[in-house]
Amino acid sequence: MASQNVPGMAVLRVNGYTTPARPLIAGTGLLGVVLAPFGGYQFNLAAITAAICMTKDADPDPAQRYRAAVWAGIFYLITGLLGSFVASLFTAIPHAVVLAVAGMALLATIGNSLAMAVQDEHERDAALVTFLVTASGMTLWGIGSAFWGLVFGLVVAWVGKRRQA
Repeated sequence: MASQNVPGMAVLRVNGYTTPARPLIAGTGLLGVVLAPFGGYQFNLAAITAAICMTKDADPDPAQRYRAAVWAGIFYLITGLLGSFVASLFTAIPHAVVLAVAGMALLATIGNSLAMAVQDEHERDAALVTFLVTASGMTLWGIGSAFWGLVFGLVVAWVGKRRQA
């Protein structure tokens, strides 16, 4: 939930989509319950894929960006069918090269998302704290950084709103 659905909703909001969260979260949860007996339990909003598919690079017209998500889904299906072949390719490539290529592929998406997140000066501190804590990879009591990033970001946002009042 915290590592994909919440950031996925944040990506939707940052890109101007006002889709209600409840049907999306309920739909992915229900799909997971129905398909879990068949090995399909990991259904979520896929924050990174969503971020890639929602930029102006996907399509200048926001109403047409769904096509990028459809193509991503098609490529995921192909990758799933050829999974063992793809896995063997990645094991043949040095780990550092795989990390570098993945990081470079996400650079524009991360930069764009961060720029949009800090656009509003009233929420800039909360956005930065959320990003930094989440990116830190810290774990407290067995709970990952995505959750703690939200907690710290909400605390900073709350303190900021109290100072403004």
